[in-house]
Amino acid sequence: MQFELSEALIGDLLFSMEDQMGDFYLDTKEGVIIGNEGIEDNEYDEFDDVKEDGDRYISLPAWDSTDGFRLMEHFTAGLRSPALRNELLGALNQGKGVFRSFKDTIARYPETEKLWFIYKEQGMRREILRWYNGLREEWGLERIGGEPEETGDLILEDFRFRLSKETDREAAAALHRVCIDELRAYAAEHNAGTAETPAFLALEQPDGWAWCFPGDLALTAETGNGDFAAYTAALRRGGTLYIHALEVQPQYRGLGIGKSLLSRCIEEARRRFAGSPGPEGKVLIQIVIDLPAGSEGFSQALFRDSFNPCMVRYCLEIPRDDGESN
Repeated sequence: MQFELSEALIGDLLFSMEDQMGDFYLDTKEGVIIGNEGIEDNEYDEFDDVKEDGDRYISLPAWDSTDGFRLMEHFTAGLRSPALRNELLGALNQGKGVFRSFKDTIARYPETEKLWFIYKEQGMRREILRWYNGLREEWGLERIGGEPEETGDLILEDFRFRLSKETDREAAAALHRVCIDELRAYAAEHNAGTAETPAFLALEQPDGWAWCFPGDLALTAETGNGDFAAYTAALRRGGTLYIHALEVQPQYRGLGIGKSLLSRCIEEARRRFAGSPGPEGKVLIQIVIDLPAGSEGFSQALFRDSFNPCMVRYCLEIPRDDGESN
């Protein structure tokens, strides 16, 4: 009954587990998967009834629609993009046709769809490994490891990172307007200031934003199809490089693009400016970035790149004499 869990067999198991209509068994002697039709067509005439030879013919790892739905729920809950997460949750909560709805919804986001396929395969591989280790225990053998690798930055293989060009200005400006609108909405919901407060700075105005792009250092992330996904832009003032913008399209958030852009920006700044005096004759000694309200979670990425907090800005609205807020 003992058999080796080869990569080829894992592939066959994955394919058969997803077929909810069939009833499959593993022929441990031949190392192949057979279905009821194979038994009924006498392809395996060595036995009369597969269930009577449980030493040779065993059931595959249990996997049904409930397992698939649970995997979709876990994947959706782990997305850091609120807009995409809510859209997929809506698909999962619609009831009838939920699998088709989830498939159609995520298909509109090709990069996230690729990440879902990786995530689903990893989840099913873990189930196969648990099943196989259960068999090994019955055989009196040690369990094996080989947990599937984390998705991590695998999705980033589908993005290209490059220095920004003047032709990126229009797409970057459009994304900046989206982010400013989000900041306004957050401020209104959390009473975190208005468009007149310093939190919005001069970057809210198109002419105010224009001077920082591409600036002294700007990087762009684009999809494999060449779509504009994110950018960062920085200006050097003396010994400080100010990252004035690091913005990601809503549909691509939660994939690690912002963190990757930040790391590449730091690397490029060191390569380009470290040890080289700027126009003011000062050597670059620090990189500074401000996080707008609602983006504090990105601080974990900053800490990983050895940033330290140097200032926290708070805002208090002063009501007008007529009792209305600014």
